[in-house]
Amino acid sequence: MTWNSLLTEPAAPPDAIELLDLLIAATPAAGPPAPTPQSELVQGLQSPQAGLSPKYFYDALGSRLFEAICELPEYYPTRTEAALLRTHAPSMAQSLPRGAVWVDMGAGNCAKAEQLLQTLGSGACAGYCAVDISVDFLHGALQSMRHRLGAAAAWPMRALGLDFSQPLALSTAVAAHGLPGPAGAPRVVFYPGSSIGNFSPAQALALLQDWRAVAAATPGGGLLIGVDLSKDRQELVAAYDDALGVTAAFNLNVLRRVNALLGADLNPKDWAHRAVFDEAHSRIEMHLVAQRDVTLHSAHLTRRWAAGEYIHTENAYKWSVDRFAQLLQHAGYAAPQHWTDPAQRFAVFWAPAA
Repeated sequence: MTWNSLLTEPAAPPDAIELLDLLIAATPAAGPPAPTPQSELVQGLQSPQAGLSPKYFYDALGSRLFEAICELPEYYPTRTEAALLRTHAPSMAQSLPRGAVWVDMGAGNCAKAEQLLQTLGSGACAGYCAVDISVDFLHGALQSMRHRLGAAAAWPMRALGLDFSQPLALSTAVAAHGLPGPAGAPRVVFYPGSSIGNFSPAQALALLQDWRAVAAATPGGGLLIGVDLSKDRQELVAAYDDALGVTAAFNLNVLRRVNALLGADLNPKDWAHRAVFDEAHSRIEMHLVAQRDVTLHSAHLTRRWAAGEYIHTENAYKWSVDRFAQLLQHAGYAAPQHWTDPAQRFAVFWAPAA
């Protein structure tokens, strides 16, 4: 495998935050090169049904807009999961390893890990690695987290910039750079917030297998993951199309990313946000719908949309408890535990790696 890596800070003292931004080409030497953001965007936009990966939502502005989404009354996953973690933390503490190195996938502002680790109490964590695609936003979040927790967060921290949607991305990064904290400590891969739903079942399986390889490398590790459950269509659509239009702004912001990465000229005013539920696939879809005939001009491509045509920007698959438990076991985990809210809207699974 080929690696290009940029260490944006020198080796950090134990109480500092290490910043590691990885540009990964994690493919066999004989295989095709890993896609660049530009080539990935071009491929998606040139497809008969144009589409973008939701990872491109998360520049600094997109990350802040998503924080705002999590405060909306329509967006139930955040508050439902937070209540679950608070309510069931004593039960979770009986299953989760103590003195673990936590790997927080898609960490964002790190608030969910911070709250849970505080609830689990002293000794729960021996090292913390926050992983996200927007490393600058992540570094600021870790600095704020350390300031708030003070001596309670004396463990080593790392902000890891990584596109973990790429094949074997996490296991490759950990093999090359290790993790903060004791080498033999158990590893908890933490993926709250139901973002596993952004991946198709086949993509989710590949991710879960990669993360299991990391968690299984030391005894006692596993995966703690949030999963949004199937529910009423009206409630689902409202969560992705709020009355204030924050989710619309979040969706439209991806056009700014396209313009920045491709030198393109898309105008957000020419597009409208749409959220629909695809019952056959049990998923919410987010679209950007052209409000008039639109042409994208770039040195990388030219693409035209007629009014009413759309760019498919996100899927959010919804699971049943039984189906997701089967997926975990198919990925190689032991039989998982799960906790749900009284209305069965959301679930948190603990899946031992071995």
